[in-house]
Amino acid sequence: MTLESPVAMDASSRFLKWNIQLLAGIVWLSAFIFGLYILAFYFIALLQGNTAQWNNILPGLYDAQTKTATWSIGIHFAGGGLILILGCIQLIDRFRKKHPSVHRWIGRVYILASLATALGGLAFIFLKGTIGGTVMDIGFTGYGVLMFYAAVQTIRHARSRRFDQHRAWALRLFALAIGSWLYRMDYGFWMLTMDGWGHSNNFQGPFDHFMSFWFYLPNLLVAEIIIRRQNWLTTPISKWMASGGLFLCIAFFILATFFFTKHYWGPAIVGLW
Repeated sequence: MTLESPVAMDASSRFLKWNIQLLAGIVWLSAFIFGLYILAFYFIALLQGNTAQWNNILPGLYDAQTKTATWSIGIHFAGGGLILILGCIQLIDRFRKKHPSVHRWIGRVYILASLATALGGLAFIFLKGTIGGTVMDIGFTGYGVLMFYAAVQTIRHARSRRFDQHRAWALRLFALAIGSWLYRMDYGFWMLTMDGWGHSNNFQGPFDHFMSFWFYLPNLLVAEIIIRRQNWLTTPISKWMASGGLFLCIAFFILATFFFTKHYWGPAIVGLW
């Protein structure tokens, strides 16, 4: 049987679709848990006046002398937690088709939260700057600008009833939303496997500079592959290769979600209650 046979084509397409669905499920579940963690550890701490605990995870994030910057990053965390939780709901086809009015109302909150996330983060960078200096400032500013633009495009196409483009931009927006989730997991596994090589306490090492862009740009590439897979993945071998890459991502996310939920996210969420 050749790769060009209809059976092989069907098998590669089915396996690719299965991997996309499984990846989406794992990402949604993990991002949902992380969203709860962000709200519990960062935003609730802001409301309770316990923002000093932020520095246990991200040194120098809280500074009593820059209260406006603290509230800006607090808004960024609150919006980020919401979009991770709501995004897991909004991208479910069955829910969207069965409850279109609920989808629209959640979507409005989702867009407002996305804009708050972007603007809160950008305001923090403008007022205080990141711990990683110029490179991190540039990388994180690009992240905020892209998230703001994706949010505007998502709602603009929805209001114009261009639903194919609306869904494409919604997927890009969610790909950006999970950036903060991936940022922490990537760092955790880098520390575990590479003993922190290339990382410095002031986040200005070579790995830190790399991560200033890595945590969101590859996400957009994966989103584009999913959006344009009918045009880009036209041969069985390309679909098998894409499926292999997605399968590796799935294995990594399952392992990472278990590890971080057990040791970090879970205890913070439970501790809130």
